[in-house]
Amino acid sequence: MSTTALTDPSPTTTTAPTSGATVHPLWVRVMHWINAIAMLTMILSGWQIYNAAPLFDFQFARSLTLGGWLGGGLLWHFAAMWVLVINGLLYVVLGFATGRFRRKLWPISFSAITSDLSQAVRLRLSHDDLDRYNAVQKALYVGVLLVGVVIVASGLAIWKPVQFHVLTALLGGYDAARYVHFAAMSAIVVFAVIHIALAALVPKALRAMIIGR
Repeated sequence: MSTTALTDPSPTTTTAPTSGATVHPLWVRVMHWINAIAMLTMILSGWQIYNAAPLFDFQFARSLTLGGWLGGGLLWHFAAMWVLVINGLLYVVLGFATGRFRRKLWPISFSAITSDLSQAVRLRLSHDDLDRYNAVQKALYVGVLLVGVVIVASGLAIWKPVQFHVLTALLGGYDAARYVHFAAMSAIVVFAVIHIALAALVPKALRAMIIGR
């Protein structure tokens, strides 16, 4: 995952720029972009699948879907699913094994989140040190990892409701699992929009996810 525009938990703290220093190792950058492509494919193909049996009183525009029809959407969805699950699992394993998650996402507290969010709203957070995540970033990244677990679980419950009948039952049944899956997808889309918008505000953050420095 790339670093966004919010990077320093204190508006008054100055940190040395990280120019020339490695912010994201190669494995992080490669897996980030694979995840991004696979997730986009799953979202667009998922919208095609949704249109075949809408949960709500709307459908996604055809130009925003992938697959052309239900069968095509399913093919794209399942193909991207394996890429995303395998790559995502490797990312999580390496994140823990290398200590990256511990360094980047810990510690975190509610008071720190509210403080950093207040500074962010007032545009008072520094963007000098891309190697540090503030509390808001930590909360977003931990949150999207947890949502990833939910969307995989609900996806399995929808895909194989008989084989994973216990999981399907825990989610309230097949129909309820569809709503859970949609809610998780929506949360990921919101995260992605914020993530891209903040990265666009600080181009060096995007550059770091491409070249690592």
